Amino acid sequence: MTADSSKRADSSKRNVLGILVDATDYAGATQRIIDAASEGRPYAVTALAVHGVMEGVADRALAAQLNSFDLITPDGQPVRWALNLLHGAGLTDRVYGPELTLRVLSRTAEAGLPVYLYGSTQETLDRLIPALTKMFGELKIAGSEPSKFRAAGDGEPEEIASRIAASGARVVLVGLGCPRQEKFAYAMRPLLDMPLLAVGAAFDYHAGGLRKPPAWMQRHALEWLWRLGLEPKRLWRRYLLLNPAYLTRLAAQKLRLWRAKPAPPATERPATFAV
Repeated sequence: MTADSSKRADSSKRNVLGILVDATDYAGATQRIIDAASEGRPYAVTALAVHGVMEGVADRALAAQLNSFDLITPDGQPVRWALNLLHGAGLTDRVYGPELTLRVLSRTAEAGLPVYLYGSTQETLDRLIPALTKMFGELKIAGSEPSKFRAAGDGEPEEIASRIAASGARVVLVGLGCPRQEKFAYAMRPLLDMPLLAVGAAFDYHAGGLRKPPAWMQRHALEWLWRLGLEPKRLWRRYLLLNPAYLTRLAAQKLRLWRAKPAPPATERPATFAV
């Protein structure tokens, strides 16, 4: 990452299984993103649930990249619980990626800050763009492009950054799925003077491709069960194996049986990452 790390240092960072998650709420997270967009500052953001945290636990290089992010919000209730249990954060709600997306878009629409959509499929983008413009009448979508579903070629990151910058965008929403989108946001941050938000399933949710779970399931950390029911073949390993592993490590960190030492923030662009 660039030398402005001191500007990104924030007292809200807390250690959850070695990943530095921010003890923040919707209002605080949204304001930090809008401030970076208004000032034209590079700013990497993601909303991590259990899956994202455990990806970092399993991959030290990814953990280092995540720990260089400007802002990581507690996307899942179990991550919020961890912040409260381990650090007394006192958070009353999570900061869910799809909801954070809507709040950021509402503010960008009000402020006239154009948005670029990167990722997912062209079919999803074709449904997503009219859905968002219907929700936010003043929203300016500067451009969009689907994922290539492959590794970046030589010079391709610079080409993508050039297209985004030329569009006049001030915020980039990245929907590539975890951890591809986090690796993309980390790698592209030095190339773009604007926030990059890794927003997970937000593209599919707001395009109408995924049904949202009932509010009571979201409140009680049962969204994973809803997602598992919708996509059992794809997600069973993620939820049935990672969730117990997460709780075990969380208990070990709380009881000081395991020292969850955070990886030092990464400083170099990865050799390969997906676009």
